[in-house]
Amino acid sequence: MSLIPDLVIANGTVVNSPLSGGPARQAAHIVVQDGRIVELIDGAQPVPAAARTIDAQGKLVIPGGIDGHCHVAQVTGRFRTLDDFAITSTAALWGGTTTIIDFGIPRDAQETPLDAVLNKKRLAAESRCDVALHGSVISWDETVPWQLEQLAAEGVRSVKMYTTNRGSTMADGDTILKVMREMVRLDGLTYIHAEHDAIIADCTEQHAADGLIGIEHLHRTRPELAEELSVKETLALAKYTGAPVYFVHQSTPGAVDLVTAARAEGQEAYSETCPHYLTLDDTVYGTEFPEWYACCPPMRSPETVAALKERLAAGAIHTVSSDHSCYDLSQKRERTDDIRFMPHGLPGVETRMPVTFTALVTESGGTVEDFVEVFSAGPARINAVPGKGSIAEGFDADLVIFDPAEERKVDGGALHMGTDFSPFEGKALNGWPAVVVSAGRVVLDEDGFHDPGPVGRFVARDGFTAHRDALAASPAVSV
Repeated sequence: MSLIPDLVIANGTVVNSPLSGGPARQAAHIVVQDGRIVELIDGAQPVPAAARTIDAQGKLVIPGGIDGHCHVAQVTGRFRTLDDFAITSTAALWGGTTTIIDFGIPRDAQETPLDAVLNKKRLAAESRCDVALHGSVISWDETVPWQLEQLAAEGVRSVKMYTTNRGSTMADGDTILKVMREMVRLDGLTYIHAEHDAIIADCTEQHAADGLIGIEHLHRTRPELAEELSVKETLALAKYTGAPVYFVHQSTPGAVDLVTAARAEGQEAYSETCPHYLTLDDTVYGTEFPEWYACCPPMRSPETVAALKERLAAGAIHTVSSDHSCYDLSQKRERTDDIRFMPHGLPGVETRMPVTFTALVTESGGTVEDFVEVFSAGPARINAVPGKGSIAEGFDADLVIFDPAEERKVDGGALHMGTDFSPFEGKALNGWPAVVVSAGRVVLDEDGFHDPGPVGRFVARDGFTAHRDALAASPAVSV
């Protein structure tokens, strides 16, 4: 190289996904210039000169995390999450995540899907890390195809729809089918929140009639059957339309197994789960603070959690995302007496890395390579995020150095998510980041966090099949 590079991460063990196409683990020096990885040098070779060198001897270096499911500054009914992009992106970087994907969800009938996305794109100008976006459609009208075309032109290549939450975010079956067809036409990906609305509405009404509608009963009002039936019905629509489909926050092994069976028949279908479904079970609703765990779907039985972790370790779950929703306890406690009127969602963008690593590697015997797949590489590949998810020449210099043996206890008050609690309070977890590099900038090291300012870029995503085909045609990367 003719110029002295900006940064070299020296003497580390580079770990990529086993599906990345190159060696999954190698000793290497990573050379960074202008925000990109320009060279990987065999670790047996001398360390090249650089403006800054960080010695990663004895530690692992993995690609920066991609959190494919975040809700930032989200308005739902009368509640608004307490964060903004400055806060959430900072917390993401503290947790080893260097790209977040948020949602443009219409806040009411007056906001169109296109307006919702453009509003989020404006707000994202304050982000400290890179940001991509999903769209969302609630109801169909003759303008939706044009709006989806405009979203695709903006680099927003996925649309989320809810099969529940009637009267607010729910899309009916006709809308889901028509949007799926449009996403096929536009080479996009359909995201689905799958819970069967009729079952949930009836079950909730019956519990309310019996006076069992407080937060301590949340898990009984949203049964596993409701999730699995909705997944089954949605997979049928996806098969009929030929649409690739991605299921967010799957909480049961049965839901995952339905996706696995569909994939075996040739469907493009993907399962996401969240750290809380791998770590917490429904006994939390009998604790002193059940409002800490108000989310939909709710936590499941200990047996279901154990089986879900088995699916993760077996590779049947493709991504682990936070589903970050930053309410605080004062909002949660306004209506703990009635789950129909309280905000649901948990803060988690900062703790996704250690909770996932602990559940998959420490507790379930998975490998670090498996962890990289669900934490970074899989989310980048499935969501067609260019230049992310791998430590290889030409990719963005989004890097995390960590020691998998390091253990810390979660202290919700010491986290940076803009709220006053963590559902993982007091849990001992492995896999915390020691150094985080985002777009070539060292934002976290032994001296603490170095706020880069609002430098996060909006990432325009590729078409779903175009990205997949381009990766298939790429040569394996090696040192």
